[in-house]
Amino acid sequence: MPTTTDAFAPPTASGNARRTVALWMLFAVGTINFVDRQLLSVLVEPNRTEMHFTDTQFGLLTGLAFALFYAAMGIPAAMIADRWNRVRLIGAACLVWSVFTAACGLATSFTQLAMLRFGVGVGEAGGTAPSVSVLADYYPPERRALVIGLFTLNGPLGVFIGAAFGGWAAAQFGWRGAFIAIGLVGVVLAPLLILVVREPARGQMDKAQPSETALPLGAVFTTFLRTPSLRLLMVASGLAAFVSYGMLNWIPAFLMRTQHMPLSAMATWFAPAAGITFGIGIFGGGALVSRGALKSPRSYAIVPGIATLILIPTLIAALWVEDWRLSLLLLLIPMAACTIYVAPALALVQNLTAPRARATATAILLLMFNIIGLGGGPLFIGMISDALQPVHGTDSLRWALLALVPVAAAAAAAQLAMSRHLDRDFAA
Repeated sequence: MPTTTDAFAPPTASGNARRTVALWMLFAVGTINFVDRQLLSVLVEPNRTEMHFTDTQFGLLTGLAFALFYAAMGIPAAMIADRWNRVRLIGAACLVWSVFTAACGLATSFTQLAMLRFGVGVGEAGGTAPSVSVLADYYPPERRALVIGLFTLNGPLGVFIGAAFGGWAAAQFGWRGAFIAIGLVGVVLAPLLILVVREPARGQMDKAQPSETALPLGAVFTTFLRTPSLRLLMVASGLAAFVSYGMLNWIPAFLMRTQHMPLSAMATWFAPAAGITFGIGIFGGGALVSRGALKSPRSYAIVPGIATLILIPTLIAALWVEDWRLSLLLLLIPMAACTIYVAPALALVQNLTAPRARATATAILLLMFNIIGLGGGPLFIGMISDALQPVHGTDSLRWALLALVPVAAAAAAAQLAMSRHLDRDFAA
Protein backbone atom coordinates (compact mmCIF):
# COMPACT_ATOMS: atom_id res chain seq x y z
CA MET A 1 0.00 0.00 0.00
CA PRO A 2 1.50 3.41 -0.88
CA THR A 3 2.28 5.87 1.89
CA THR A 4 0.44 9.17 2.15
CA THR A 5 3.37 10.98 0.56
CA ASP A 6 3.67 8.51 -2.30
CA ALA A 7 -0.06 8.44 -2.89
CA PHE A 8 -0.29 12.20 -3.32
CA ALA A 9 2.90 12.58 -5.36
CA PRO A 10 2.68 13.59 -9.03
CA PRO A 11 2.23 10.51 -11.22
CA THR A 12 5.07 9.32 -13.45
CA ALA A 13 4.84 9.24 -17.24
CA SER A 14 3.98 5.54 -17.12
CA GLY A 15 1.37 6.26 -14.45
CA ASN A 16 -0.19 8.96 -16.63
CA ALA A 17 -0.31 6.57 -19.60
CA ARG A 18 -1.83 3.81 -17.45
CA ARG A 19 -4.66 5.96 -16.13
CA THR A 20 -5.34 7.46 -19.58
CA VAL A 21 -5.69 3.96 -21.03
CA ALA A 22 -7.99 3.04 -18.13
CA LEU A 23 -10.16 6.12 -18.69
CA TRP A 24 -10.66 5.49 -22.41
CA MET A 25 -11.19 1.74 -22.14
CA LEU A 26 -13.81 2.25 -19.42
CA PHE A 27 -15.29 4.98 -21.61
CA ALA A 28 -15.58 2.54 -24.53
CA VAL A 29 -17.29 -0.11 -22.40
CA GLY A 30 -19.68 2.48 -21.01
CA THR A 31 -20.50 3.67 -24.51
CA ILE A 32 -21.59 0.17 -25.54
CA ASN A 33 -23.78 0.16 -22.43
CA PHE A 34 -25.64 3.28 -23.57
CA VAL A 35 -25.84 2.26 -27.23
CA ASP A 36 -27.90 -0.72 -26.11
CA ARG A 37 -30.24 1.42 -24.00
CA GLN A 38 -30.81 3.99 -26.75
CA LEU A 39 -31.22 1.40 -29.50
CA LEU A 40 -34.56 0.18 -28.18
CA SER A 41 -35.85 3.76 -27.83
CA VAL A 42 -34.91 4.64 -31.41
CA LEU A 43 -36.47 1.45 -32.75
CA VAL A 44 -39.71 1.80 -30.78
CA GLU A 45 -41.92 2.38 -33.82
CA PRO A 46 -40.84 -0.71 -35.87
CA ASN A 47 -40.81 -2.78 -32.63
CA ARG A 48 -44.28 -1.58 -31.63
CA THR A 49 -45.68 -2.23 -35.09
CA GLU A 50 -44.33 -5.78 -35.29
CA MET A 51 -45.08 -6.88 -31.71
CA HIS A 52 -48.23 -4.79 -31.15
CA PHE A 53 -47.42 -3.40 -27.71
CA THR A 54 -48.72 -0.20 -26.09
CA ASP A 55 -46.88 2.91 -24.91
CA THR A 56 -47.20 1.65 -21.33
CA GLN A 57 -45.55 -1.65 -22.30
CA PHE A 58 -42.78 0.25 -24.07
CA GLY A 59 -42.30 2.35 -20.93
CA LEU A 60 -41.89 -0.91 -19.02
CA LEU A 61 -39.36 -2.26 -21.53
CA THR A 62 -37.14 0.82 -21.60
CA GLY A 63 -37.74 1.81 -17.99
CA LEU A 64 -39.07 -0.31 -15.15
CA ALA A 65 -38.32 -3.79 -16.56
CA PHE A 66 -34.70 -2.79 -17.10
CA ALA A 67 -34.33 -0.59 -14.03
CA LEU A 68 -35.65 -3.11 -11.48
CA PHE A 69 -33.09 -5.74 -12.39
CA TYR A 70 -30.36 -3.13 -12.91
CA ALA A 71 -31.02 -1.66 -9.48
CA ALA A 72 -31.54 -5.02 -7.75
CA MET A 73 -28.11 -6.21 -8.92
CA GLY A 74 -26.38 -2.83 -8.66
CA ILE A 75 -25.67 -2.88 -4.94
CA PRO A 76 -24.51 -6.55 -4.77
CA ALA A 77 -22.25 -5.92 -7.80
CA ALA A 78 -20.84 -2.77 -6.15
CA MET A 79 -20.20 -4.61 -2.88
CA ILE A 80 -18.24 -7.21 -4.85
CA ALA A 81 -16.33 -4.36 -6.52
CA ASP A 82 -15.34 -2.94 -3.10
CA ARG A 83 -13.89 -6.35 -2.20
CA TRP A 84 -12.60 -7.85 -5.47
CA ASN A 85 -10.82 -6.91 -8.70
CA ARG A 86 -13.03 -4.22 -10.23
CA VAL A 87 -11.61 -4.41 -13.76
CA ARG A 88 -12.38 -8.13 -14.04
CA LEU A 89 -15.87 -7.52 -12.69
CA ILE A 90 -16.54 -4.82 -15.30
CA GLY A 91 -15.27 -7.10 -18.09
CA ALA A 92 -17.48 -9.99 -16.95
CA ALA A 93 -20.50 -7.66 -16.70
CA CYS A 94 -19.88 -6.32 -20.22
CA LEU A 95 -19.83 -9.87 -21.57
CA VAL A 96 -23.15 -10.71 -19.86
CA TRP A 97 -25.08 -7.65 -21.03
CA SER A 98 -23.67 -7.95 -24.56
CA VAL A 99 -24.85 -11.56 -24.93
CA PHE A 100 -28.35 -10.59 -23.77
CA THR A 101 -28.34 -7.55 -26.08
CA ALA A 102 -27.58 -9.75 -29.08
CA ALA A 103 -30.33 -12.14 -28.00
CA CYS A 104 -32.87 -9.25 -28.09
CA GLY A 105 -32.60 -9.47 -31.87
CA LEU A 106 -34.09 -12.97 -31.69
CA ALA A 107 -37.17 -12.05 -29.60
CA THR A 108 -40.57 -12.77 -31.14
CA SER A 109 -42.90 -11.41 -28.43
CA PHE A 110 -43.17 -8.71 -25.81
CA THR A 111 -42.63 -11.28 -23.03
CA GLN A 112 -39.43 -12.60 -24.59
CA LEU A 113 -38.09 -9.10 -25.15
CA ALA A 114 -38.90 -8.14 -21.55
CA MET A 115 -37.08 -11.21 -20.18
CA LEU A 116 -34.02 -10.45 -22.28
CA ARG A 117 -34.06 -6.84 -21.07
CA PHE A 118 -34.01 -8.22 -17.52
CA GLY A 119 -30.77 -10.00 -18.44
CA VAL A 120 -29.31 -6.84 -19.94
CA GLY A 121 -30.12 -4.98 -16.72
CA VAL A 122 -28.41 -7.63 -14.58
CA GLY A 123 -25.24 -7.36 -16.68
CA GLU A 124 -25.14 -3.57 -16.85
CA ALA A 125 -25.39 -3.37 -13.04
CA GLY A 126 -21.69 -4.24 -12.93
CA GLY A 127 -20.60 -1.37 -15.16
CA THR A 128 -20.91 2.22 -13.94
CA ALA A 129 -20.32 2.05 -10.15
CA PRO A 130 -17.13 -0.06 -10.35
CA SER A 131 -15.86 2.08 -13.26
CA VAL A 132 -16.28 5.33 -11.31
CA SER A 133 -14.56 3.72 -8.31
CA VAL A 134 -11.58 2.72 -10.49
CA LEU A 135 -11.25 6.26 -11.87
CA ALA A 136 -11.39 7.73 -8.35
CA ASP A 137 -8.26 5.68 -7.56
CA TYR A 138 -6.47 6.91 -10.68
CA TYR A 139 -7.19 10.65 -10.23
CA PRO A 140 -6.97 13.04 -7.22
CA PRO A 141 -10.11 14.58 -5.63
CA GLU A 142 -9.79 17.98 -7.32
CA ARG A 143 -9.82 16.38 -10.80
CA ARG A 144 -12.59 13.83 -10.25
CA ALA A 145 -15.54 15.98 -11.36
CA LEU A 146 -13.77 16.75 -14.65
CA VAL A 147 -12.61 13.14 -15.22
CA ILE A 148 -16.01 11.69 -14.35
CA GLY A 149 -17.51 14.27 -16.71
CA LEU A 150 -15.24 12.89 -19.44
CA PHE A 151 -16.13 9.29 -18.55
CA THR A 152 -19.86 9.96 -18.54
CA LEU A 153 -19.62 11.36 -22.05
CA ASN A 154 -20.11 7.69 -22.92
CA GLY A 155 -23.82 8.40 -22.44
CA PRO A 156 -24.09 11.11 -25.13
CA LEU A 157 -21.84 9.16 -27.50
CA GLY A 158 -23.94 6.06 -26.88
CA VAL A 159 -27.10 8.06 -27.60
CA PHE A 160 -25.56 9.37 -30.83
CA ILE A 161 -24.35 5.95 -32.02
CA GLY A 162 -27.60 4.28 -30.93
CA ALA A 163 -29.74 6.84 -32.76
CA ALA A 164 -27.57 6.99 -35.88
CA PHE A 165 -26.94 3.26 -36.13
CA GLY A 166 -30.47 2.34 -35.09
CA GLY A 167 -32.09 4.59 -37.67
CA TRP A 168 -29.74 3.37 -40.41
CA ALA A 169 -30.08 -0.31 -39.44
CA ALA A 170 -33.88 -0.14 -39.37
CA ALA A 171 -33.90 1.35 -42.86
CA GLN A 172 -31.31 -1.09 -44.26
CA PHE A 173 -31.86 -4.53 -42.73
CA GLY A 174 -34.34 -4.26 -39.87
CA TRP A 175 -34.08 -3.80 -36.13
CA ARG A 176 -33.04 -7.37 -35.26
CA GLY A 177 -29.64 -7.18 -36.96
CA ALA A 178 -28.86 -3.98 -35.06
CA PHE A 179 -29.17 -5.70 -31.68
CA ILE A 180 -27.04 -8.65 -32.79
CA ALA A 181 -24.28 -6.40 -34.16
CA ILE A 182 -24.04 -4.21 -31.05
CA GLY A 183 -24.02 -7.31 -28.82
CA LEU A 184 -21.08 -8.78 -30.74
CA VAL A 185 -19.06 -5.56 -30.31
CA GLY A 186 -19.42 -5.87 -26.53
CA VAL A 187 -18.39 -9.53 -26.60
CA VAL A 188 -15.11 -8.51 -28.25
CA LEU A 189 -14.50 -5.48 -26.00
CA ALA A 190 -14.95 -7.29 -22.64
CA PRO A 191 -11.78 -9.45 -22.71
CA LEU A 192 -9.79 -6.56 -24.22
CA LEU A 193 -10.61 -4.41 -21.17
CA ILE A 194 -9.30 -7.08 -18.77
CA LEU A 195 -6.09 -7.45 -20.77
CA VAL A 196 -5.08 -3.76 -21.01
CA VAL A 197 -6.43 -2.06 -17.82
CA ARG A 198 -4.65 -2.55 -14.49
CA GLU A 199 -6.50 -2.56 -11.17
CA PRO A 200 -5.29 0.52 -9.19
CA ALA A 201 -4.44 0.54 -5.49
CA ARG A 202 -7.45 1.72 -3.50
CA GLY A 203 -7.16 5.19 -2.02
CA GLN A 204 -3.80 5.91 -3.66
CA MET A 205 -4.92 9.42 -4.64
CA ASP A 206 -6.42 10.37 -1.26
CA LYS A 207 -4.67 12.19 1.59
CA ALA A 208 -5.96 9.82 4.28
CA GLN A 209 -4.99 6.16 4.33
CA PRO A 210 -7.84 3.84 3.30
CA SER A 211 -9.14 1.04 5.47
CA GLU A 212 -7.96 -2.44 4.51
CA THR A 213 -11.52 -3.78 4.82
CA ALA A 214 -14.59 -2.71 2.87
CA LEU A 215 -17.42 -1.09 4.80
CA PRO A 216 -20.59 -3.17 5.21
CA LEU A 217 -23.70 -2.06 3.35
CA GLY A 218 -25.37 -0.75 6.52
CA ALA A 219 -22.41 1.51 7.29
CA VAL A 220 -22.50 2.99 3.78
CA PHE A 221 -26.24 3.65 4.07
CA THR A 222 -25.56 5.31 7.43
CA THR A 223 -23.08 7.64 5.74
CA PHE A 224 -25.83 8.81 3.38
CA LEU A 225 -28.34 9.24 6.20
CA ARG A 226 -25.94 11.19 8.44
CA THR A 227 -24.58 13.47 5.71
CA PRO A 228 -27.14 16.18 4.79
CA SER A 229 -25.59 16.78 1.35
CA LEU A 230 -25.80 13.10 0.42
CA ARG A 231 -29.39 12.82 1.67
CA LEU A 232 -30.50 15.70 -0.53
CA LEU A 233 -28.34 14.45 -3.37
CA MET A 234 -30.33 11.20 -3.45
CA VAL A 235 -33.63 13.09 -3.71
CA ALA A 236 -32.37 15.63 -6.23
CA SER A 237 -30.68 13.02 -8.41
CA GLY A 238 -33.72 10.74 -8.44
CA LEU A 239 -35.99 13.58 -9.58
CA ALA A 240 -33.46 14.88 -12.13
CA ALA A 241 -33.03 11.35 -13.53
CA PHE A 242 -36.83 10.99 -13.76
CA VAL A 243 -36.85 14.02 -16.06
CA SER A 244 -33.74 13.16 -18.10
CA TYR A 245 -34.61 9.48 -18.69
CA GLY A 246 -38.20 10.39 -19.50
CA MET A 247 -36.97 12.85 -22.12
CA LEU A 248 -34.23 10.57 -23.47
CA ASN A 249 -36.54 7.59 -23.97
CA TRP A 250 -39.54 9.42 -25.43
CA ILE A 251 -38.26 12.36 -27.49
CA PRO A 252 -37.49 10.13 -30.53
CA ALA A 253 -41.05 8.75 -30.48
CA PHE A 254 -42.48 12.25 -29.96
CA LEU A 255 -40.59 13.63 -32.95
CA MET A 256 -41.59 10.73 -35.22
CA ARG A 257 -45.17 10.16 -34.10
CA THR A 258 -46.42 13.59 -33.03
CA GLN A 259 -44.19 15.88 -35.10
CA HIS A 260 -44.03 13.51 -38.15
CA MET A 261 -40.24 13.40 -38.36
CA PRO A 262 -39.15 10.80 -40.99
CA LEU A 263 -37.18 7.80 -39.73
CA SER A 264 -34.32 8.72 -42.08
CA ALA A 265 -34.10 12.16 -40.43
CA MET A 266 -33.62 10.45 -37.06
CA ALA A 267 -30.11 9.38 -38.09
CA THR A 268 -29.37 12.61 -39.98
CA TRP A 269 -30.61 15.20 -37.48
CA PHE A 270 -31.63 13.77 -34.11
CA ALA A 271 -28.57 11.55 -33.61
CA PRO A 272 -25.96 14.35 -33.82
CA ALA A 273 -28.24 16.80 -32.00
CA ALA A 274 -28.75 14.41 -29.08
CA GLY A 275 -25.12 13.30 -28.94
CA ILE A 276 -23.74 16.84 -28.97
CA THR A 277 -26.22 18.32 -26.50
CA PHE A 278 -25.99 15.46 -24.01
CA GLY A 279 -22.20 15.67 -24.33
CA ILE A 280 -22.20 19.39 -23.66
CA GLY A 281 -24.42 18.86 -20.64
CA ILE A 282 -22.47 16.02 -19.06
CA PHE A 283 -18.97 17.32 -19.73
CA GLY A 284 -20.03 20.92 -19.12
CA GLY A 285 -21.48 19.98 -15.73
CA GLY A 286 -18.23 18.30 -14.69
CA ALA A 287 -16.04 21.11 -16.03
CA LEU A 288 -18.09 23.93 -14.46
CA VAL A 289 -18.22 22.21 -11.08
CA SER A 290 -14.51 21.33 -11.21
CA ARG A 291 -13.68 24.99 -11.75
CA GLY A 292 -16.29 26.36 -9.35
CA ALA A 293 -15.39 23.93 -6.55
CA LEU A 294 -11.92 25.53 -6.32
CA LYS A 295 -13.73 28.51 -4.75
CA SER A 296 -16.66 26.79 -3.06
CA PRO A 297 -18.03 23.22 -2.87
CA ARG A 298 -21.50 24.74 -3.28
CA SER A 299 -20.88 24.52 -7.03
CA TYR A 300 -21.80 20.81 -6.81
CA ALA A 301 -25.40 21.92 -6.17
CA ILE A 302 -25.72 25.40 -7.70
CA VAL A 303 -24.59 24.44 -11.23
CA PRO A 304 -27.11 21.57 -11.71
CA GLY A 305 -29.82 23.59 -9.91
CA ILE A 306 -29.56 26.51 -12.33
CA ALA A 307 -29.42 24.12 -15.31
CA THR A 308 -32.67 22.44 -14.21
CA LEU A 309 -34.39 25.82 -13.89
CA ILE A 310 -33.30 26.68 -17.45
CA LEU A 311 -34.71 23.35 -18.67
CA ILE A 312 -38.30 24.13 -17.67
CA PRO A 313 -39.30 27.01 -20.02
CA THR A 314 -37.25 25.69 -22.94
CA LEU A 315 -38.86 22.23 -22.76
CA ILE A 316 -42.34 23.79 -22.73
CA ALA A 317 -41.49 25.88 -25.80
CA ALA A 318 -40.04 22.88 -27.67
CA LEU A 319 -43.11 20.74 -27.05
CA TRP A 320 -45.61 23.45 -27.98
CA VAL A 321 -44.47 24.15 -31.55
CA GLU A 322 -45.81 22.07 -34.46
CA ASP A 323 -42.91 21.64 -36.91
CA TRP A 324 -40.37 18.89 -36.07
CA ARG A 325 -37.44 21.02 -37.23
CA LEU A 326 -38.27 23.91 -34.92
CA SER A 327 -39.12 21.49 -32.13
CA LEU A 328 -35.73 19.76 -32.43
CA LEU A 329 -33.97 23.13 -32.51
CA LEU A 330 -35.67 24.25 -29.30
CA LEU A 331 -35.02 20.85 -27.66
CA LEU A 332 -31.26 21.44 -27.87
CA ILE A 333 -31.32 23.49 -24.65
CA PRO A 334 -33.32 21.11 -22.40
CA MET A 335 -31.44 18.09 -23.80
CA ALA A 336 -28.17 19.71 -22.68
CA ALA A 337 -29.53 20.98 -19.37
CA CYS A 338 -31.11 17.67 -18.31
CA THR A 339 -27.74 15.88 -18.01
CA ILE A 340 -25.66 18.55 -16.23
CA TYR A 341 -26.39 16.97 -12.82
CA VAL A 342 -24.73 13.60 -13.64
CA ALA A 343 -20.98 14.23 -13.28
CA PRO A 344 -21.28 16.52 -10.21
CA ALA A 345 -23.46 13.94 -8.43
CA LEU A 346 -21.09 11.03 -9.10
CA ALA A 347 -18.01 13.09 -8.18
CA LEU A 348 -19.61 14.34 -4.96
CA VAL A 349 -20.17 10.75 -3.79
CA GLN A 350 -16.52 9.88 -4.48
CA ASN A 351 -15.31 12.87 -2.47
CA LEU A 352 -17.58 12.37 0.55
CA THR A 353 -17.16 8.59 1.03
CA ALA A 354 -14.30 6.25 2.01
CA PRO A 355 -12.21 4.58 -0.75
CA ARG A 356 -13.43 1.06 0.08
CA ALA A 357 -17.06 2.22 0.10
CA ARG A 358 -17.10 4.21 -3.13
CA ALA A 359 -18.50 1.57 -5.47
CA THR A 360 -21.26 0.71 -2.99
CA ALA A 361 -22.00 4.40 -2.35
CA THR A 362 -22.14 5.03 -6.10
CA ALA A 363 -24.53 2.09 -6.48
CA ILE A 364 -26.81 3.58 -3.81
CA LEU A 365 -26.91 6.82 -5.79
CA LEU A 366 -27.49 4.91 -9.02
CA LEU A 367 -30.37 3.15 -7.26
CA MET A 368 -32.10 6.53 -7.16
CA PHE A 369 -31.08 7.24 -10.76
CA ASN A 370 -32.57 3.97 -11.91
CA ILE A 371 -35.57 3.15 -9.71
CA ILE A 372 -37.00 6.67 -9.65
CA GLY A 373 -35.44 7.96 -12.89
CA LEU A 374 -35.11 5.14 -15.39
CA GLY A 375 -37.82 3.01 -13.80
CA GLY A 376 -40.34 5.80 -13.23
CA GLY A 377 -39.76 8.45 -15.91
CA PRO A 378 -40.37 6.46 -19.13
CA LEU A 379 -43.22 4.46 -17.57
CA PHE A 380 -44.88 7.62 -16.23
CA ILE A 381 -44.87 9.21 -19.69
CA GLY A 382 -46.08 6.03 -21.38
CA MET A 383 -49.01 5.66 -18.98
CA ILE A 384 -50.07 9.29 -19.38
CA SER A 385 -49.77 9.02 -23.16
CA ASP A 386 -51.97 5.92 -23.23
CA ALA A 387 -54.53 7.56 -20.91
CA LEU A 388 -54.73 10.71 -23.07
CA GLN A 389 -54.60 8.96 -26.46
CA PRO A 390 -58.40 8.53 -26.85
CA VAL A 391 -58.87 12.29 -26.45
CA HIS A 392 -55.68 13.76 -27.93
CA GLY A 393 -54.60 11.12 -30.45
CA THR A 394 -50.96 11.50 -31.51
CA ASP A 395 -50.75 14.68 -29.41
CA SER A 396 -50.94 12.55 -26.25
CA LEU A 397 -47.14 12.30 -26.13
CA ARG A 398 -46.87 16.09 -26.18
CA TRP A 399 -49.01 16.37 -23.05
CA ALA A 400 -47.28 13.44 -21.39
CA LEU A 401 -43.85 15.07 -21.80
CA LEU A 402 -45.22 18.36 -20.45
CA ALA A 403 -46.06 16.47 -17.25
CA LEU A 404 -42.30 16.37 -16.53
CA VAL A 405 -42.26 20.11 -15.75
CA PRO A 406 -43.40 19.88 -12.07
CA VAL A 407 -40.87 17.10 -11.47
CA ALA A 408 -38.10 19.30 -12.89
CA ALA A 409 -39.14 22.13 -10.57
CA ALA A 410 -38.92 19.79 -7.55
CA ALA A 411 -35.47 18.60 -8.68
CA ALA A 412 -34.20 22.19 -8.92
CA ALA A 413 -35.53 22.96 -5.42
CA ALA A 414 -33.72 19.94 -3.94
CA GLN A 415 -30.47 20.77 -5.76
CA LEU A 416 -30.44 24.36 -4.52
CA ALA A 417 -31.37 23.28 -0.98
CA MET A 418 -28.32 20.96 -0.97
CA SER A 419 -25.99 23.94 -1.46
CA ARG A 420 -26.59 25.07 2.15
CA HIS A 421 -24.87 21.96 3.56
CA LEU A 422 -21.87 21.42 1.29
CA ASP A 423 -19.36 23.71 3.05
CA ARG A 424 -19.94 21.92 6.36
CA ASP A 425 -19.92 18.42 4.89
CA PHE A 426 -16.67 18.97 2.96
CA ALA A 427 -15.04 20.41 6.07
CA ALA A 428 -16.09 17.32 8.05
